[in-house]
Amino acid sequence: MDLVVGLGNPGKNYENTRHNAGFMVVDEIAKMCGADISQKAHRALVTKAIFNGKKIILAKPQTFMNLSGESVRALFDYYKPEKLIVVYDDITLDVGGIRVRKSGSAGGHNGMKNIIQQLGTNEFERVRVGVGEKPSKMDLADWVLSRFKPEEREDLDNAIDNAVKAVELMLNDETDEAMNRFNKKVTRDT
Repeated sequence: MDLVVGLGNPGKNYENTRHNAGFMVVDEIAKMCGADISQKAHRALVTKAIFNGKKIILAKPQTFMNLSGESVRALFDYYKPEKLIVVYDDITLDVGGIRVRKSGSAGGHNGMKNIIQQLGTNEFERVRVGVGEKPSKMDLADWVLSRFKPEEREDLDNAIDNAVKAVELMLNDETDEAMNRFNKKVTRDT
């Protein structure tokens, strides 16, 4: 069984914020599987599902972003998944873009830093979902906790769709194919 974790912050105040892009992707996978991601366990909302013939666990840590690793560690220890995929927001990518990686650093993302610290490794797969670069005069925390603008919604929906497709490939051990297909610069018509 594989574990797919989407990062975000719990509670209504944070719904649909940039920092919750990981939650949005996991919610979409749950919806596609007809699964209800509402069971509370391991400091997360979890559900078991069948996604394209694969048994998976979907999880949304409820620890707040900076302590995501505490929940991921508990989930990892309990389920002992064959594969871990973490989906999270990235301010270095434009809205609409995603990046797939087999491993790597936290890249300044506090949720990922905590996961790497708690697991003692950075050897797990991840999907980064672009949320756009913060405006120069805006505080980073204010930016990632802001909601997407209406004009960004179509690009965000495309990114969520592509992230779901990437996760599907990754679960089938086709991470290289996911990287080839989705690690492209997003271009916009101006």
